Amino acid sequence: MLTRKNKLILLKLLSLFSVVRGYNILIIVLAQYLTSIFILAPDVRMRDVILDPNLFVIVLASAGVIAAGYIINNFYDREKDLINRPQKTMLDRLVSQQTKLTGYFILNFLSVVLASYVSFRAVLFFSLYIFAIWFYSHKLKKYPIVGNTVASILAITPFFAVFIYYKNFDEVIFVHATFLFLMLMIREMVKDLENLKGDMAQNYKTIPVVYGELSSKKIISILILTSGVPVYLLLTRYEIGYMYLYFYGCLTLLFVFLIALWISKQKIHYVWLHNILKLIIAIGAFSIILIDVNMILDRILW
Repeated sequence: MLTRKNKLILLKLLSLFSVVRGYNILIIVLAQYLTSIFILAPDVRMRDVILDPNLFVIVLASAGVIAAGYIINNFYDREKDLINRPQKTMLDRLVSQQTKLTGYFILNFLSVVLASYVSFRAVLFFSLYIFAIWFYSHKLKKYPIVGNTVASILAITPFFAVFIYYKNFDEVIFVHATFLFLMLMIREMVKDLENLKGDMAQNYKTIPVVYGELSSKKIISILILTSGVPVYLLLTRYEIGYMYLYFYGCLTLLFVFLIALWISKQKIHYVWLHNILKLIIAIGAFSIILIDVNMILDRILW
């Protein structure tokens, strides 16, 4: 039997995991490795990529900065989240604000120290990344379009870290990144619809607050149609192996999403739409392995 003290410790650990969105970080870490193996360094042995100490440090530093970013975002959004996500917010509040801020500074400091193992450029990169996340959380997220765009850019920045490390400038990488960026933009805008009540109460000038839900839906629809361009290019111009199955699935889900978007009126509807987008992004991370599925065993044995 767990004592009351042990239960409280477990709840606080669960709260901390919730604050830093541990599940999201795990997916990003996996996606960074899969991207490195199958897209950025396809000619390097899988074992050499996985055991590369520099890549490990970059991924670890990225995870630390992202976790710190979630903490500072939680700090600034505590009042808004109490309206939009009362149950999650009550769990998050088991960890004090002072503890969160301490964790924020420690994680950022350790990430920069880790980056110094790779190079001074890595230190500069992660330092700028840390500042950009803070500036977004403190100022930019309250403004329409700018906040959505910056949030999406920050979300794909960890992949640019490994992209810069491998110095792979193949055109297909930018097409993949464009599709991911558009999915993240759509997700950010759906979150604005989902959080409309809290945003209005805290004077966040998001697109639904300033221009209305109809304008937001129109912009999301345009972004969905635009996402068809990189999907078309990936399916017709580049060798993506069996990952074509993922993109055909995406087109189907996005078609369903578009119809559901225009009939959605309540928060619960937008929550479901948000979950569809998270599913598309999460499955996309795992489906990278389909690019070279026929050679996986051979590369492991190299």
